Amino acid sequence: MTPARDGGDALDPALLRLIGVILLGGMLGILNSTMVAVGIDTLAGAFTASLSTIGWASTGFLLAVTAAIPFTTWAVDRYGGRRMWLAGLVLFLAGSLGSGLAWNAGGLIAFRVVQGLGAGILDPLVLTLLARAAGPARAGRVMGLMGVVLSLGPVLGPVAGGLVLSRLDWRWMFLLNVPVGLVALLLAVRVLPADTGDGERTAGPLDTLGLALLGPGFAAVVLALSQSAERGAFTAWQVLAPLAAGALLLGGYALHAVRASRGPGRVPPLIDPRLFTGAGFSASVTVMALVGLATFASLFALPLYYQQAHGHGVLMAGLLVAPVGVGAGVAMPLAGRLSDRLGARSLALGGATVALLAGLALTRAGAGTAEVWPVLAALFLGLGLGFVGAPTMGSLYRTLPPPQVPQGSSVLYMLNQLGAAIGIAVVTLIWERAGDGDVLSGFHGVYWFAAGTIAAVLVLALLLPGRPAPVPAPAAPRPAPAPPPGR
Repeated sequence: MTPARDGGDALDPALLRLIGVILLGGMLGILNSTMVAVGIDTLAGAFTASLSTIGWASTGFLLAVTAAIPFTTWAVDRYGGRRMWLAGLVLFLAGSLGSGLAWNAGGLIAFRVVQGLGAGILDPLVLTLLARAAGPARAGRVMGLMGVVLSLGPVLGPVAGGLVLSRLDWRWMFLLNVPVGLVALLLAVRVLPADTGDGERTAGPLDTLGLALLGPGFAAVVLALSQSAERGAFTAWQVLAPLAAGALLLGGYALHAVRASRGPGRVPPLIDPRLFTGAGFSASVTVMALVGLATFASLFALPLYYQQAHGHGVLMAGLLVAPVGVGAGVAMPLAGRLSDRLGARSLALGGATVALLAGLALTRAGAGTAEVWPVLAALFLGLGLGFVGAPTMGSLYRTLPPPQVPQGSSVLYMLNQLGAAIGIAVVTLIWERAGDGDVLSGFHGVYWFAAGTIAAVLVLALLLPGRPAPVPAPAAPRPAPAPPPGR
């Protein structure tokens, strides 16, 4: 994929069309993963299955996403970004159609895994394709647009799911993906540039041992965190067993990757551990993991607060949570654009300060607090996190060499997913420890935890890159030397 020219300030129409097509496909997986969460009770009733069984429709999707990301890191350079994007859309469409037509709980779970494999290809490719198309000088602006999808998707998913279930049969949670996905597929065929033999196929042999260790290792850790959220404890064997397996697999991958990266003639590792020797890269991916943690902690705690402390229904609670995503969605394009000129550090420091103050304000919310105040605090929380997220993503892609962009995308997305899973697990544990009768104690505990997380972001933001170096203007051609006299 040919990067955009770095000169100029505006995004040209061809790049805008490409961004729109990529974001349309990327929105599918993000929306669907959270939309199904509100339909678990309905699905359990439809299949006469237990909640724990139907819960695997969401867990299986999440694990498939996590396991597919490392393969995508290698495949995008082996087969090309366009081919992989179309393959991911086809898989996602097939899984959506199968889920909508599922005849029993087992069939639903199996097709959700297929859907997750498609999303696991699309999600990191969104970041990779956008970074390649934008070029370093426009990375902040384009990542800001991507941030709108990342911010609004998790918030709009439950609202959309509630609307679908209130008007239509549960099957439409999945079947609605089919026409939208077909439009995204046709537009991608038309708009995405063809893969070029010399520019795309740069990958060496597949690191099969690394793939067998890294994908399952991350999936096992995510499974452990999901189980801890479901059971409200970290000490159950259903949590400890996958956590131990994940730690062993990831430790094995780290040893394998270090040896492979140093040994001449070895197959290159899927993700080179030397990426983490750069302070800017390590700070960027850690900040994004913590942003995911704080965001999903809010998406979990705020609906419970509105339902249990204010007596609102599911749909109204979902709408009252929307300011988190709206704030981030407004902030990210602006912050991304500014970061191309100002750098990430100052914007992230300011955003983290605003988010920290908003989180502390939510520790003071009570049952008698008018809804306008937590809504405003949630809006400023989203604004602050938006001013952290877009500049951080932009700085990551601005400093990575082009061949390492797919690896950076995979690390960023996996750690962001891991942060979200940790956030949900810890918040669930805090809420469980507070007890059913003490809603406000649980809510306040969650936001003290979120405030601590944002304070860590504030410290790490000091390690982010500052103002980027200006892009040098192309040198003017030298005038041809004058011919000697007499000729």
